[in-house]
Amino acid sequence: MAQTQRPLVIQSQFVRQFCPQNARRAPGPLFARIRQQRQLSTAAVTDGDISRLASLPLHPLTLADLVKHGRPPLTTPQLLQSANFTLSILPARLAHRIQSLRNLPFIVVSNPHISKIHSNYIHSLSTLLPWAERDICTLEQEVNFTEVMADLVNTHANTISILARGFLEARKYISPKDVTRFLDEHLRARIGTRLIAEQHLALHFSSQPHAELMHESVQSEGWNGVIDTALRPATIVEHCANVVGEICELKYGVRPHIVVNGEPDYAFAHVPVHLEYIITELLKNAFRATLESGQEREPIEVTIAPLPKDISDGQEGESGLEGRPRVKNVEQGTTDIVSNRWTGNIPSAPSSSQILPLAHSTPGVTIRIRDRGGGISPETLPHIWDYSFTTFNEDKASSTLSGRSSNMDALSAISGPGGDGANSLAGLGYGLPLGRAYAEYFGGGIAIQSLWGWGTDVYLSLRGVGNVEDDNWLHRYHRDTSADME
Repeated sequence: MAQTQRPLVIQSQFVRQFCPQNARRAPGPLFARIRQQRQLSTAAVTDGDISRLASLPLHPLTLADLVKHGRPPLTTPQLLQSANFTLSILPARLAHRIQSLRNLPFIVVSNPHISKIHSNYIHSLSTLLPWAERDICTLEQEVNFTEVMADLVNTHANTISILARGFLEARKYISPKDVTRFLDEHLRARIGTRLIAEQHLALHFSSQPHAELMHESVQSEGWNGVIDTALRPATIVEHCANVVGEICELKYGVRPHIVVNGEPDYAFAHVPVHLEYIITELLKNAFRATLESGQEREPIEVTIAPLPKDISDGQEGESGLEGRPRVKNVEQGTTDIVSNRWTGNIPSAPSSSQILPLAHSTPGVTIRIRDRGGGISPETLPHIWDYSFTTFNEDKASSTLSGRSSNMDALSAISGPGGDGANSLAGLGYGLPLGRAYAEYFGGGIAIQSLWGWGTDVYLSLRGVGNVEDDNWLHRYHRDTSADME
């Protein structure tokens, strides 16, 4: 069996970001073991492996999947169940992404950046294949599998920025429409893949058996893996405003100030790193507009309001039980249309082509960000959801690739989730479309109303997980969802 030469390190940054309940712990025996630079077992990935796995239907991810193994600290059987669930769905997801990359025009895949992403997916699949034909039955196997998950997360940390550079360099050989179609599917699928791996990593660190190895008690403090069950949006808003404000003050000598009103004490269950990215992107736009229009004395108003329990997002006029919004698999990147886009063989959606958030009108939140920054010009407004680099002219593309873009300012350099470093996405116009992907992934959304010459209102809506303290909620969810599918 081949051995990869990549060293494995689970960095403290990951632990702080996705396992905040463990962030302040001193390294114990488990951390010492996982931080070893050890080799991972790999298997050669053949075209037959990719074709076989890519032919499997993709599992549409719900928030129920992330919390169904129980509340931390997990017992040994629950932890093994989480590992086997993760293993059951990741190989097919990776194979579908490899297939979609291979079905791009050959000259595009030959670009070194896009080729690197293809190689990264091949590598990650090669580390999963040795596990694919067996169950994870012991804690020793679970520890080894968790190392594979950490390697997967680290390997794909910069996928977004690398793809952006690749498509920018290959812009002569693929249309902006096809790039947008590919990225919409690929980036949404990436959200789910990372969430699945990160959830198991977080559950691993907060499990009972590994707490015993570390000779410490586990205090989950309201967390279920990567989900904060008592997430206060106001706290995220204030943190993001401080980060963006400090950058503004350092670069421009002044910062706008924000006013948080509505229900700042409201809390619900969601993935905080997603909300943090979305809020950062929206505040960057509001702060920039405010500064550029000379309205820094006008406050940016952030209103937090619970989402009405009986509201439906009305996607294409369809709603589920009790007015719950339906989320289509295509919006999660799980119908894999792009894999067959250039062959003309577009697969039909599976029978479960629409999934539901959790049962009984799960709680959510609406956040309005209002600025007096002059609004969005009529010429720009139709393109705010575009990946802006797809419309670059030659001069702008060349300046961006060489790092001389006027858009590459301090605000653009703030990094987002998933490990993309500072400056990696600067000037490429990924902020809003990627933020919308995170918002829509579990049935939320972003709406923008602009008054040209005055300012802009942005409405962010998110659906939560539900009452995870109720031991019966998951059974009700599966019961109601099964009945709705009949």
